[in-house]
Formats: sequence, structure tokens, C-alpha cells
Amino acid sequence: MKGKHQGVQKRLLEINSRAFYTPCGCHSLNLALCDMANTCAKDRDFFGVIQRIYKIFAYNVKGLTLKSLSSTRWESRVDNVKAIRFQMLDIREALLQIADVDNDSKIKSEAKSLATNELGDFEFLIVIIIWYDILSAVNIVSKFLQSKDMLIDVAIENIIGLIFFFLDLSRN
Repeated sequence: MKGKHQGVQKRLLEINSRAFYTPCGCHSLNLALCDMANTCAKDRDFFGVIQRIYKIFAYNVKGLTLKSLSSTRWESRVDNVKAIRFQMLDIREALLQIADVDNDSKIKSEAKSLATNELGDFEFLIVIIIWYDILSAVNIVSKFLQSKDMLIDVAIENIIGLIFFFLDLSRN
């Protein structure tokens, strides 16, 4: 979907040079949200911490399969942030346990650092709440826009509501 040089648009133009091509709005939203999460250094750091938490658990908890953050699928961030936001105390305790029992000094250090420095940091707690609220609000609208029963007037209302959500968030 990058343009007339590759992807779907190129294929359509090969078949019919007069074809009218409209890029997928949901795909554009997906790319915009992924870029949004990588624009600010603090946001990159935040999602880096999320990724580090998932890596520690993936290597140290048997039978657990975790999805890492996708660079092109922003919805994976909703699931990852939600899991940590609502299980913060349990995750912190598990990290401290890993730090106590693991034999690898690098893993011990990483787990302890995540538990005490990142998950214990007030700024991290605020940022995870804000990102969860943002990702959840956008996810609701995105899911609606992708639904087969989507009505254009309701879609416009949802998008306007999302704009007001962001305006309120920026004012507070």
C-alpha cells in the first residue's frame, strides 16, 4: 500500500491503468499510531520497558508465550499495556522472585532493575495509565471502523468523539 511502485496499487494499475485506488484508512491509522508511539523519546523508552518485561517473562516462565510489541501492528500495544497496567503488583512480585532465584546474573540484574526502578517509578505508572486510556479509546473507534456493519454517520460521530477525547486529554 506504499504507492504506485509496489503493493496493491501497483497490481491494480497493471490490470487497469484507469483504476481508481483508495488506500485503506485503517491501515493508514495503524501506521500513524505506530509512528506516534515512536516519535517521542519518552514514549520509545516506555515501550522499551514494556518489551523488556515481556522478554524477562518469556525466558523465565515456562509454558508462557508472550507476543512482543509489533512495529507495524499498534493493536499489540493495547494488549501488552493492558496486561501490565492491571497486573502491575503481580508482575513486580514475579520480577523480584526471578531476581532472587535465577542463576544468571544478567537476568537477576534486569529483573531487579525492572521491578524496582521502572515499575516502582511514579512517571512510569502515570504513563502506563495515559497510554492505556489512549490506546483503548483509539482501539474502540478502530474496531468500529473495520466492522462490516459500520454506518458512516456513526463512524463520523465516533471520530469526532475521539478528537474531543484527545482535546480533553491535552487540556488536563
